[in-house]
Amino acid sequence: MPATSDGQVDIAVIGAGIAGIATAYYLSTEHGKKSVLLIDPRQPMSYTSAQSGDNYRNWWPHPVMTAFTNASIDELDRLAKESNNVFNMTRGGYVLASRRDTGSENQVRGDAITTDYPWLSNDIRSVIHIRRGGDISGHQLGMYMLEGIRECGGKFLRGAVTSIDAGHPFRLEVDKKTTVEAEQIVNAAGPFANHIAGLLGESLPVTNLFQQKVAFEDRLGAIRRDMPFSIDLDAKTLSWTDEERELLADDPDLAWLTETLPGGTHCRPDGGPKGKWVKLGWAYNQQTSEPQEDLANEPTSDPQFPEIVMRGAAEFIPALRPYIDEPPARYSHYGGYYTMTEENWPLIGPMATDGAFMVAALSGFGSMSACAAGSLCASWMAGGDLPDYATALSAARYDDDALMQELANATSKGIL
Repeated sequence: MPATSDGQVDIAVIGAGIAGIATAYYLSTEHGKKSVLLIDPRQPMSYTSAQSGDNYRNWWPHPVMTAFTNASIDELDRLAKESNNVFNMTRGGYVLASRRDTGSENQVRGDAITTDYPWLSNDIRSVIHIRRGGDISGHQLGMYMLEGIRECGGKFLRGAVTSIDAGHPFRLEVDKKTTVEAEQIVNAAGPFANHIAGLLGESLPVTNLFQQKVAFEDRLGAIRRDMPFSIDLDAKTLSWTDEERELLADDPDLAWLTETLPGGTHCRPDGGPKGKWVKLGWAYNQQTSEPQEDLANEPTSDPQFPEIVMRGAAEFIPALRPYIDEPPARYSHYGGYYTMTEENWPLIGPMATDGAFMVAALSGFGSMSACAAGSLCASWMAGGDLPDYATALSAARYDDDALMQELANATSKGIL
C-alpha cells in the first residue's frame, strides 16, 4: 500500500520499552513537549522490558555509573512517593557473596556472615551488602509513565519504522503505509537500536546477548521472604555426579557445562512478604546474536537453563538443593536481550545525524536506570541542564582516549 500521511509531531520516539517511555515521559512532563509520539510494532513494555529482573542498585565499579544510577534511584524514590508507590518499590538491598576477600571496605567477614546471612553456604568468606538496592515492578512504572505522557498530549502508534528520510523534518515510514513527520527523533529501539541507526546510515557499537531467567513457586519455602537480592560473585564449576560429568563431556553441545562458568548467579524472593515465588538468573551466555521478532526463536536460548541456574544457585544457597532432584512443578522460563557496548555503559545523547538522539545499550540495567536515562536524553534534546556524567555516557566518550583506556583495563564491567 502507498504511504499515507499520519500528520506531524515535534518528536517521534522509536521504541516503547521502558527507555523510550521514560524519554517521552520527561520530554512531556519536565520539558513541556506536548507533541510526542511513541512508535513500536508491539504493545508498550511487551518485549525485552517485559523480561526484566526489575532490580536496582547503586553499586558499580566506576563512579560515572554510580552517579548515573544514584540519579535514577533518586527519581524512582520521587515517583514512588508521588504515585503512592504504584510500582511497588522496595529497599531490601543486594548481597554480594564470595569465597574470597573482595577487597571492599564495606565487606562483612567471618562469624557475622553466619549470623546476618544464614542462607549462604558455609564456604562464603566475604559479603558486601549494598543498602541502596531493591526491586520494582518495571511494568507498573512504565504504565504510570505512559499515563503521564497521555495526560500531556502524547500518543502511541503501533507499527514498525521501515525507513527514515533524514530531512527537516524527518520523514518516518511506518509499516510501509503510514508517514510520520517529526522535528526530532529518538532511537530507543532496544535490541533493534542498531537497525534503526542503519536506517539513518549509522552504526552503533553495540551487540546483543540473550540472557535467561527462571521464576518458580517455592513449595518448600527454601527462600526466606525477607532475603535481599543475593548474588554469587564467584566463577564456578557445577556439582555433577561422575556419571553425569562423563556423559556431558562426551556431548560436544553440552561439554561446556563441565567447564568453569562465570560468576553472577542470583536469587531473590518475588511477590512480597506473602508471596511464594522466587526468581533466579545467571547471565552466563557469551554468544552474541541478532534479535528475534519472536523471543521463542532465539537460537542461543538454552532449554537446560532451569536446571543449570538451579544448580548454580544451590552452590551458594544450599536450601535450594532439593530442587535439583525434584524440580519445581510450577515455573516460568523466559529471557531477553542485554544490548550492550563493550564497556557496558549506555549510549545516551546525540547521534551523528542532526536532530536524531539515542537512549540505547542499557544492557541488564534498563529498569533501574530508565529514569536517569530518559531524563538525560530529554535534556540533550530540549537544551536543558546536563549532569556531569552526560558526556561520558554519550558517543563522545569514544574520543576520550584516557577514559576508554581506563575502561579497557577495568577488571569488572558491573555485569550482574
